[in-house]
Amino acid sequence: MTCEMVCSAKHEGAINPFQSRIKIIKLGPEGKGVPTACAQCEDAPCKAICPVQAISRDEALGSMTVDYDACIGCRMCVAACPFGVIHFDTITSRVIKCDLCDGEPMCVKFCPYEALEYIEASELGTDKRRAQAGKLIEYINRVDSTAQH
Repeated sequence: MTCEMVCSAKHEGAINPFQSRIKIIKLGPEGKGVPTACAQCEDAPCKAICPVQAISRDEALGSMTVDYDACIGCRMCVAACPFGVIHFDTITSRVIKCDLCDGEPMCVKFCPYEALEYIEASELGTDKRRAQAGKLIEYINRVDSTAQH
């Protein structure tokens, strides 16, 4: 969970997983971790629902960013996110989401297991996505069969 610590340290100046933009979700009895972060959706529901247009795309990076001066803290983006990766930070009273660290994600840079990659979406081929989805389905099926026994 180094990625969570590095993320919160970079963005908030404190090591606090609750303030991290990347979250590790523990799955199954072994507690295997799956990283989750903003998918930077092309047709972003968070942007579409924001009543004050505080979320916009940084065209240079392709990331969805939050304008904290405009954000009113209504949390509609939190509810609209299909992946549940926008969070409300109760310490700072604002929404937080991955901003790709200005193109150099610290979570990727400091992951001791090299489990994270930052690559252009155009580099992700259909076959690679299918292979990764297949691995996730196999893992979920293993976890389900273990839990049933």
